[in-house]
Amino acid sequence: MPPPNAVDLLDPQRRILTDSDFYWREQGELKLLVCRPLEDAGFVNGFSTRLGGVSDMRGDGSSGDLNLAGYDEDLTENIEENRRRFLSLFAGERQLTTAWQVHGDGVKLVDSPEAAAATEERFDSLISDMPGLLLGVKTADCVPVLIGDPRTGSFAAVHAGWRGTVQSIVAKAVEKMVETFGANPADMIAAIGPAACGRNYEIGEDVIAEFTESFADAEKYFTSTRPGHALIDLHAANRDQLIAVGLAPENTFASSLCTMEQTDIFFSYRVEKKKYGRTGRLMSVIGRI
Repeated sequence: MPPPNAVDLLDPQRRILTDSDFYWREQGELKLLVCRPLEDAGFVNGFSTRLGGVSDMRGDGSSGDLNLAGYDEDLTENIEENRRRFLSLFAGERQLTTAWQVHGDGVKLVDSPEAAAATEERFDSLISDMPGLLLGVKTADCVPVLIGDPRTGSFAAVHAGWRGTVQSIVAKAVEKMVETFGANPADMIAAIGPAACGRNYEIGEDVIAEFTESFADAEKYFTSTRPGHALIDLHAANRDQLIAVGLAPENTFASSLCTMEQTDIFFSYRVEKKKYGRTGRLMSVIGRI
């Protein structure tokens, strides 16, 4: 069951912001989207929003943005305060570890406090089984994927943009969990968080070509828009990859929330970078309860 401070949004206008397998945890202005089945399996988890912070990522003096990364576009003290507020949503003392994301397919094993402290290494997925640790990935339209194996206590956080998706990074993270911890994909539970959705995320010929070359059935993820362009559903592509590598469909949960549609709640690189010259970063985290 959700913890006492968790609230489901019953008002019809707000209910559209979540799905039945996810709920909102709220603390003041802070809001965190939590995957209920992943939590029930023993993994603290959450997908951040832009609400409840101290940053001003629109540049209009409004502040209030919970920007959790991007030191070249925000003040260090803002990001540190935002992270402090974000971590207050999780019970107990927890060490947060992230990586320098490069849109690749590298998977980092975090197996010591030293490895957790090395946050400048270039990876787009992290795996661990350490208690007291939160693995985090940063996004602002790319797909965040959180994976937990209740049998071994191992878990993963994955950053899957279109480049990571075309390189099957979620499948590689699962395979690394199997190799390292003896995990079985059939036991795993995965949560796919808010990202640019197939209703809005348009790609060009180069991306279409890479997906078509990598996946025999790639066309099912495309919706043609104009010559040489199409919308792509990265939520569906990553869910299919998880199932193909052995996760049960009923243990693979995807939020329908679109970062490009709901910039009042989320950061969107595609929408905001051209409008404001910068954008904030969301963070998705997972650890053992």
